[in-house]
Amino acid sequence: MKNLVVLFCFVALGLASSAQSKFSNPTIFIGNVIVDLDKSVDFYTNIIGMTKTGGFSVDGEKSKELGLTDGRAIDVAVLKLEDSPQANEWKLMSFGTKAGHKKPKYLHDDTGMQYITILVNHLDPVIERVKKNNIEILSNVPSSLGNDRFFILVQDPDGTFIELIGPR
Repeated sequence: MKNLVVLFCFVALGLASSAQSKFSNPTIFIGNVIVDLDKSVDFYTNIIGMTKTGGFSVDGEKSKELGLTDGRAIDVAVLKLEDSPQANEWKLMSFGTKAGHKKPKYLHDDTGMQYITILVNHLDPVIERVKKNNIEILSNVPSSLGNDRFFILVQDPDGTFIELIGPR
């Protein structure tokens, strides 16, 4: 009887947790179309500190069938903050064309996805890499957010704003 109660508890817990979400995976996979794939992968891995965890291609026929392109093939680099199944994916893809809009100077200059926020364990090493690579810190100085958290704002090579937050 005790085993039956334990089994019931496990089944009930499993049903309760699956009933709480309508999603099969709580991770968000974000695609970002950029101009130069190599330059952007370098920025996100060597400056921001992301890890390239893989990539994939979609041929032109399949890409058209899926409604993604007019028949152009797609090559995608997959990056994560850490190489784990729970980490969100930042997927970069390029079609070798220039941007269809000007690079924004401020968040309000365009609509759509404008920025991402990355929380780091230590902000100073990121600041050092940013400065070493002559990337402008748009917030001028690390701004205090209180509770030993500081903020800097930079842009990737295509203009996506990156908020970096962490202790110094």
